[in-house]
Amino acid sequence: MTIYIALLRGINVGGKNKIKMAELKKMLEGLGLIRVQTYIQSGNVLFESEETIDVLQIRLEEEIEATFGFSVRVILRTSDELNRIVANNPFSDEEVAAAEALSNKECLYVAMLQDEPTPEGRERLGAYQNDHDKFCIEGKEVYLLFDHGAGNSKLANNLHKLGVPATVRNWKTMNKLISLVDAGKLGREAIGENDS
Repeated sequence: MTIYIALLRGINVGGKNKIKMAELKKMLEGLGLIRVQTYIQSGNVLFESEETIDVLQIRLEEEIEATFGFSVRVILRTSDELNRIVANNPFSDEEVAAAEALSNKECLYVAMLQDEPTPEGRERLGAYQNDHDKFCIEGKEVYLLFDHGAGNSKLANNLHKLGVPATVRNWKTMNKLISLVDAGKLGREAIGENDS
């Protein structure tokens, strides 16, 4: 069994694409996924499955459209990948602290991509980097640091220039997801189950 984190893009934003987490959980359990757990309304779901990411992505996207009547992009990461993403933050503690001192909003984010961007996509996004909005691409992740928050950032508003589907989460959410994964692992060990 693999622990997966499904990150749904663009749900429950501005009154559009509404999905209640209880209904989403029920739908996923109906697909045979186990230990399904949701976190906040922006579409973060932890579960376990023996299926591959490619198969799961298609199944989840098709079932969401069939159940809720609209299409939603689903980006999947394993728990190991999620831990690697957080461990590999390219911005130093000093850079993050400096950004936090300039803003009263979240400043550190990760955009998780479905595929690695092309050199052309990287170049298109690079046009929006400046002293206040920085990014670093590592594989299928884009680390984003905003001195004045993401709301008015041209960099944040032009992530689509990478040319690949993406969904963005703030650093607090990323760390919470890891803590939920770890809590689930402890729960399995406590009742005598293992990761295999």
